[in-house]
This record gives sequence, C-alpha cells and structure tokens, in this order.
Amino acid sequence: TYAAVFFDAGETLVHPHPTFPDLFAAILRREGHDVDAEVVRDRIHVVFDRFKHAADTNELWTTTPEKSRRFWHDVYGIFLRDLGIADGDGLADRLYAEFTDLANYRLFDDVPPVLDRLREAGLTLGVVSNFEAWLERLLEELGVLDRFTVRVISGVEGMEKPDPRIFRLAMERAGVDPGVSVYVGDNPEFDIGPAAAVGMLPVLIDRRERFPDAEGLRVTSMADLPGVLGL
Repeated sequence: TYAAVFFDAGETLVHPHPTFPDLFAAILRREGHDVDAEVVRDRIHVVFDRFKHAADTNELWTTTPEKSRRFWHDVYGIFLRDLGIADGDGLADRLYAEFTDLANYRLFDDVPPVLDRLREAGLTLGVVSNFEAWLERLLEELGVLDRFTVRVISGVEGMEKPDPRIFRLAMERAGVDPGVSVYVGDNPEFDIGPAAAVGMLPVLIDRRERFPDAEGLRVTSMADLPGVLGL
C-alpha cells in the first residue's frame, strides 16, 4: 500500500501548448522563418542532450533566473544554428519570453481526474521538479496547486534532480518513507533511476512513446496510473 505519489512537472503534468516543437516553430514562423514543427521535433534530442550535459557537469540551471535564461539561450542557440537561423536580433530572448509565459502552458487532460482519484484514495500528492520558481504560479493558474500538499521545486530549493536530496526532501516534508512512495516522471535519467536509487517506486510516463523498451513500470497515459498502483 502506498502513502504518497510525487510527480515531475514538465511533460508529466504540464506542457507547452500545443507542444514544444509546435510552439517553437510557430514563434519562428511569426518571426519570418519558414520552419516546420516536424523539423523541430526531429531535433528535440538537443534539449535532452543539454539536460544530460548539465547533470553530468553538475550545472544547476533552474536555481536563479539568470541561470535559467543562460541555459535556455544555449538550447535555443543550438536549435537555431541547427536550423540555419541567425540569432543576431534577440530571437533567443523572444523565444525565452514565450516559453516563460504562463499563457503558453496547459495541463494534460488526463491529469486532473487522476489527481482527484489518488486523493480520494487517501494518498498525499507532491511535485518534485527541475523547474523555475514560477512553476507554483503556473500550477495555481491551471487550478491544481492545492492538490499538491508538498511542492519541491528546484528553482526554490537550490538543488536539482538527479540529486537524491531533492527526493528525500519531498518525502521528509510529506512525512513518508521511500517504501510507500511513488515517483512519476517522463525521463529515465532524471526521474526513474534516481527515484529508484532512494527506494521509491518509479513509474515512467512515456506520453510520446520515446522509451518503448524501458525497464520497470511504464504508462503512456496518466489514466493508467491508478491501475498500476492497484487502485
């Protein structure tokens, strides 16, 4: 029997609308560049590679607004160079402004009913996310902040996944042990491996079916989570 379920945020609970590649391409088209979302989608590994590099070099990128801006400028710069687009006129700044605008984010449709189902079952819910401090405002804007008793956001706490301390801090605040704790996230390296390492039950949510051969528990919709937990 589980006592608490903790969630990652980006691509687990929330997403850029309609998707990161679609929004990225739409911004570029508005700027006069003929870019198809599929081209961006084919290069999405750039983002994951940059996340991995940050983790490998212990580079914290969400813990101050300056670090966040620098990190995302780097990501956008790689994308733009890859697409043959010059960033001489502040294009990366405008991309950053769009991707930090709360209006450009949505909850996945399957999230609210599952949060309600888990709470009805008596589970404590929490968020543990590598995200800037404005995640709390976003969750409030989307109407789900009050569902999460515990919120451990790297931009507030000054530590990021895969650091085991961020998972332990969440469990400490929830008053639960690892053996009765579940962690749901979309990234094997930042979510699944580290959660398992501290003794939590990890569940990979693979909405885009990027990891069909992943070991362990894997769902492609949040709607499948209660069943996985025996509810």
